[in-house]
Amino acid sequence: MAVLFLVLLLGLSIFHMGLFVWVIFKHFLTTDVPSALQHPVKLRFLHCFFLYVTTLGNMLEKMRICSMPRFVRFVHDIMSEKKKDPRVMVTDLQFGTIPVRLFQPKATSCSSRRGIIFYHGGAAVFGSLNMYHNLCIFLTWKTDSVLLCVGYRKLPDHHYPVITKDCLNATIHFLKSLETYGVDPSRVVVCGESAGGLTAAQITQILVAQRDLPKIRAQVLIYPVIQGVNYQLPSTQQNQNVPFLTRDFMLTCVCRYMAIDLSWKDVMLKGAYIPPETWKKYRKWLSSENISKNLKNKDLEPQFPGPFNEAAYLETKHLLDVENAPLLADDETIAQLPEAFLVSCENDVLRDHTLLYKKRLEDQGVPVSWYHVEDGFHGCAAFLNMKSFSFPCSMKILNAVASYVKSI
Repeated sequence: MAVLFLVLLLGLSIFHMGLFVWVIFKHFLTTDVPSALQHPVKLRFLHCFFLYVTTLGNMLEKMRICSMPRFVRFVHDIMSEKKKDPRVMVTDLQFGTIPVRLFQPKATSCSSRRGIIFYHGGAAVFGSLNMYHNLCIFLTWKTDSVLLCVGYRKLPDHHYPVITKDCLNATIHFLKSLETYGVDPSRVVVCGESAGGLTAAQITQILVAQRDLPKIRAQVLIYPVIQGVNYQLPSTQQNQNVPFLTRDFMLTCVCRYMAIDLSWKDVMLKGAYIPPETWKKYRKWLSSENISKNLKNKDLEPQFPGPFNEAAYLETKHLLDVENAPLLADDETIAQLPEAFLVSCENDVLRDHTLLYKKRLEDQGVPVSWYHVEDGFHGCAAFLNMKSFSFPCSMKILNAVASYVKSI
């Protein structure tokens, strides 16, 4: 029995060692680490670990042992060290079936505080209340605000549009209870990172029509997803192989959440699913013509969209719904939105999403503050307070966000 155990242990060790070696080769063969990024060795190590966990998760999923999203969330929750701060009181609550985490400054205040509603990122695959715990702690004490973080449902059991529904329901519940939590109804900010930024933009637009609720004072979008139509923007091409959100992985996450077969990824990439009349209608907002010339590469000017494929359109047409792309909202809705603070990272496939939305808001007279991080990469804010695995750009972004929120 002991011999069998040792053989099994040796076999598992060899398997994991071989997998990690394969991951290292894959990383160096397919990944770009721009020279502008600080601590490239640290970044490469973390990306190798990321590839290792997701690859192992895909293997477990194919063996029907555990889904990849569940496995990855299990790993990052184990690794996420929840910081305890004597200045902040943390309470886990349930708004109906939706888990939320409330962060409140312990110091007494003679007046109501501002409120922050935070939607974490993760493309419906990653992210959790625990993973973003330290980020929420930081924003709470740094801005002296009451912060609510929403733990929406994710893959593999829940698909589009569950994230928006969960976050909207939690937001409405919170807005109706502001007095209970000592929040000033005139100073409520919605804030989201990555896919959470998409949710923040969606909910801000939805709440414009809700006259019976306190108005959102401002929206803070940290390298958000703003549209899922044009995958040939300059930043998507230039940063398609930059950790941690590569173009291929982004398309995979979109397909899985939107319940689109992965075989349509190439058609989506080329834009062949977009009807000519639809592109004609939305081109003025979606086209790379809206991106500054100094951010483009003349060698990367694709023909977009490709020849129309009706079969692809029928399978993917919900990507064109305005509910999925805040950029496509009508002018009347955009003009009513509150002021915005937009964060973009130079080395991010989603950089141009922020730039397109910035122009869209400004064209309708919405005040916009823009913070661009030259050495930033997608997901860097989530590395805040990860000790030896943190990055300077993480603190830059969170300090900028905190400074803006404090000005409200």
